[in-house]
Amino acid sequence: MSLCTLLCTSCDSFLDQSAPQGILSGEQVNDPRYIDNVVISAYAIFISAEDINSSFSMWNFDVRSDDAYKGGISENDGDVFHQLEISQGILTTNWNINDMWVRLYNCLSRVNTAIDALNAMDDKYEMKAQRLGEMKFLRAYGHFLLKRLYKNIPFVVKPNMTEKDYKELTNYEYTNDEGWQVIADDLEYAYSVLPATQAEKGRPTQSSAAALLAKVYLYKAYRQDDPASHAVTSINAADLEKVITYTEESIYQAGGYGLEPDFHNNFRPEPEYENGMESLWAMQYSTNDGTNLGNCNWSYGLMVPGIEGVTDGGCDFYKPSQNIVNAFRTNADGLPYLTDFNQKDFDASKETADPRLWLTVGIAGFPYMFNSKYIMARTHDWSRSNGLYGYHVTLKQNVDPDGGYLVRSKLWFGSPMNRIVLRYADVLLMRAEALAQLGRGDEAMELVNRLRNRASRSTSMLAGYDTNYGAKIRIKPYSDFSNALEKVKMERRLELAMESERFFDLVRWGEAAEVLNKYYQEEANDCRIYSSAHFTANKNEYLPIPHEQIAASNNHYKQNIGGW
Repeated sequence: MSLCTLLCTSCDSFLDQSAPQGILSGEQVNDPRYIDNVVISAYAIFISAEDINSSFSMWNFDVRSDDAYKGGISENDGDVFHQLEISQGILTTNWNINDMWVRLYNCLSRVNTAIDALNAMDDKYEMKAQRLGEMKFLRAYGHFLLKRLYKNIPFVVKPNMTEKDYKELTNYEYTNDEGWQVIADDLEYAYSVLPATQAEKGRPTQSSAAALLAKVYLYKAYRQDDPASHAVTSINAADLEKVITYTEESIYQAGGYGLEPDFHNNFRPEPEYENGMESLWAMQYSTNDGTNLGNCNWSYGLMVPGIEGVTDGGCDFYKPSQNIVNAFRTNADGLPYLTDFNQKDFDASKETADPRLWLTVGIAGFPYMFNSKYIMARTHDWSRSNGLYGYHVTLKQNVDPDGGYLVRSKLWFGSPMNRIVLRYADVLLMRAEALAQLGRGDEAMELVNRLRNRASRSTSMLAGYDTNYGAKIRIKPYSDFSNALEKVKMERRLELAMESERFFDLVRWGEAAEVLNKYYQEEANDCRIYSSAHFTANKNEYLPIPHEQIAASNNHYKQNIGGW
């Protein structure tokens, strides 16, 4: 059974947005039936609290990266995200800055209600420790999303918090490094009690906890504790060793996890592909659970292109940039160009590319979602902005319009396709990065080559692309293991393109200002939206703390640096 069918049982009484209250009577607190309802309610909010403008996938905020354009019809369509895209005009009062904060803290409020209820239960409840592990995993996940966005956040980890406790919270209780450790502590507990497998898909496992732990320690390793800067001041070897510990292959083998044989399997809506061996933890969506489509994935609803007569009204947001398309080109040896890939636009009729390009980006002249009925073109169907944001379309989040998985409500499109939060390929890349940083480049490159070899076999959906559409696929593993870190970073970009990791990676590495200002300069020649773009170091790496939150905090919250 999947959690998706259980999520819709969440009681209306848990839909309030207030701090946790005493919700269970003395008799109920030791009744597993009531406790399970509270736990399921905590899971449910991570689906019910997100929407098209505040997706917990973070695609709305990845438009700050060089992977994607905002899209839509114009700069004014979602103007607050246009401001993020060009790093200009961002205000602490912008609705989207506060909206994501509120939604994620609502999630944490629901999780803490469950944790307090579980802690109050009799220890005879045999699932107590495991359910606490699940809830601490969710609490760590919520804090992780917030910390990547805002850096300096209040942590809600004290038991049985009262209204007074909430009013006394500060977002500078911990240093940046200490904040990451607070998240790691929840995950360390989860890792110690969660099982290798779960019968109900959607509940985290020991492997889920290990993967998120590795990610937290990888962020923690790049120290940014100078209160006057967001610069990376050092890279901590002990934290990198923790990354290596929690990416040991044996942890994941115990749960039956590993790489899918085909890269594309991770992005398919068919039931036989969802919760596959590479999916360590995923948001579970569905359309056939009797909830009037309420458990459908609407958070990708703005990304559908407006195909005439098929998806009329598609909003065409989150469009792959020309820069990411160019990054997939390969040389005569089947390897990427690490530094000079963006000197000219990729020409699919003449140049070779990594097969993951055609599995990630819809390109003019090729089928949309691998359906030959819909050949993409440089027309309004494929660019609602008539080319302002280019003509490429993201594929990882969309589904074949004829496959029976595209669902339309009155205004938006959804699908039952799961969203993988943690996948095994990311585990390999995190391990490779830590190894490369520790001077173990040969080991790192072996992991990179595992992904490149998998990519070379991921061509089942591309059958006929060479003869019918002129695609020239070429990819090979590395034989030269020098400059391992640079190659790991490029592989990370290619493997995880359009999965909303890129901007956060650039910030973590301390490279955001350099990379993005170069990107803006190059893009300005072809795309007028970047003519006034400029990324300000020690400001634009993080969102400002919302004005509404500071105003309500009785001066307990301080604004991030950068002159907001």
